[in-house]
Amino acid sequence: MKVTSIDHICLAVRNLAQAKKIYEDTLGLELAQEYVAESEKIKVARYYLGDLALELMEATSPDGDVAKFIKKRGEGVFLISYRTDDVEKGLKELKTKGKKLIDDKPRELFGNRYAFIMPPTETCGVLTEILDGTYTNRENPR
Repeated sequence: MKVTSIDHICLAVRNLAQAKKIYEDTLGLELAQEYVAESEKIKVARYYLGDLALELMEATSPDGDVAKFIKKRGEGVFLISYRTDDVEKGLKELKTKGKKLIDDKPRELFGNRYAFIMPPTETCGVLTEILDGTYTNRENPR
């Protein structure tokens, strides 16, 4: 599997409104999109820095992955998402190489495919996602 770029970096935050104020006031970031992903139990604010996106994510449920992450580790870098040509092919290749995977098949959100690959314990403590499709399309999130 070959990744072609970093698509986005996600930060887990306790309070999205406060985090948005910090990143907008301090760094001058302009909000590109805000959305709720019910399947992932998150509310997201997305900013673009060139082709790279930064997402601030607040949990919408105490049993979601972002809520669990914050409870265990506090706020901070939750995941890095890498762009690849074909998520399904990438998962098959990683499985063939004997890598421990989180997802065996791609997930879909807003018409885009993505998958969480190796657990953070296998990737230097950072959740790693691969994606394909039109994820970087500024008109439509994920």
